[in-house]
Amino acid sequence: MGKVPPALRATPFPLSTLLRNPSPVLPDHQQPETPTPLSKRYHFPKKIPKKKSPKSLTTAVENPIPSPFITFNSPNLSDAKSLFNSIITSTTIPFDLKFHNSILQSFASISSSIDDSISLLRHMIKTCPPFCPDRSTYHVLLSQSCKSPNPTLSSVRKTLNLMVTDGFHPDKVTTDIAVRTLCNADRIDDAVELVKEFCLKHSPPDTYTYNLLIKHLCRTRTLNTVNNFITEMRESFEIKPDLVSYTILIDNVCNRKNLREATRLLELLTDDGFKPDRYVYNTIMKGYCMLSQGSEVLWVYKKMKEDGVEPDMVTYNTLIFGLSKSGRVKEARKFLGVMAETGHFPDEVTYTSLMNGMCREGNAFGAVQLLEEMEAKGCTPNSCTYNTLLHGLCKAKLLEKAIELYGVMKEGDMKLETGSYGTFLRLLCRHGRIAEAYEVFDYSVESRSLKDVAAYSTLESTLKWLKKAKEQGLAV
Repeated sequence: MGKVPPALRATPFPLSTLLRNPSPVLPDHQQPETPTPLSKRYHFPKKIPKKKSPKSLTTAVENPIPSPFITFNSPNLSDAKSLFNSIITSTTIPFDLKFHNSILQSFASISSSIDDSISLLRHMIKTCPPFCPDRSTYHVLLSQSCKSPNPTLSSVRKTLNLMVTDGFHPDKVTTDIAVRTLCNADRIDDAVELVKEFCLKHSPPDTYTYNLLIKHLCRTRTLNTVNNFITEMRESFEIKPDLVSYTILIDNVCNRKNLREATRLLELLTDDGFKPDRYVYNTIMKGYCMLSQGSEVLWVYKKMKEDGVEPDMVTYNTLIFGLSKSGRVKEARKFLGVMAETGHFPDEVTYTSLMNGMCREGNAFGAVQLLEEMEAKGCTPNSCTYNTLLHGLCKAKLLEKAIELYGVMKEGDMKLETGSYGTFLRLLCRHGRIAEAYEVFDYSVESRSLKDVAAYSTLESTLKWLKKAKEQGLAV
């Protein structure tokens, strides 16, 4: 309990009658009233089968004849040339640039030698004179050279030199392809080195490529390395970070809980002539939420308003989550009205954040009452909402209500989250409901809520705890 994903899947299963008339917790020896069967209180609609798309009425005559495509099964260059020759001599269909590029791409995908791919290209040009390669043809070779396990950039440089020799000077697209391919191959240092070469010899990266490289550096390198790269690009090549760059950097340091650096970056952003937008403010608010610093979250919100930046739905949800997480639920609830006044109506994320905060305070009844308010306003709870409530009810030791809620979740085919599953199992075992604990375990496996090993491990540790607790007289 406590994590609210950015995107939550809604589930059409109401729970407005749960805890409508809350009663005090009954002693262990007193039997609770028999609850109304779920089948009489809830109606779960049948799944509507997806409609099959109608068959296309287009006849085969109307479709153009596709160009033949060669799939190479061997990286042998001689076999590739022979197969290409057989295709060229066995048909009269004219082959376009796309066909020849597909031939080269197919061979390059299985060949470990860029020299062999270049030889095949030369052979294709010689054998089929109408074929005239363009920049995209050389980009196929460039992608292969960037994927090469060669620890140096020699094959990449060879391809770039070939492009220049054949009259195709590398452009921004070339730079982007090289950087993206190297980054996807986890060759980040090579991508940095190549970008510097492009700045000196060919075409510097555009903002999209530059920001892509910054994003990969943030994920895999230290903050000092990232800052050094940005400084060098600024001083040596006059390439400066833009607003997106700063947002990536701020998000990175916030995820590392380094809010001091985030504040410094915010100042640099302003010094560079950029005005922070809602994405920047939302990112910083998220960082303070991770640290459960409700006052700072509220400070960012107020500064955002002072700077004339209009909050959006993400802003309000982040604010409410941060305040609720830091124990300021009453203050967070006041923003429900503020949201409505500005045209942003609370959604399942908003309400689940508040319920999470209430459950943290031990106010599980209040959380369920908020659920009724949520449903009354037309907002449908989702799986995260139910798991949050289940966890809260278990923490408050309201076993019968937790079982009732679990039944609704089970009928709705909702998955159990790890936290709510473990807490529910422990509460059942604490009250000697071992058979029901095993049933919950079976459901968690059948519904694929957890991996089999994780589900079993939690059950096993719970049963071991129960045995020890009984020996100490702490459980029935």
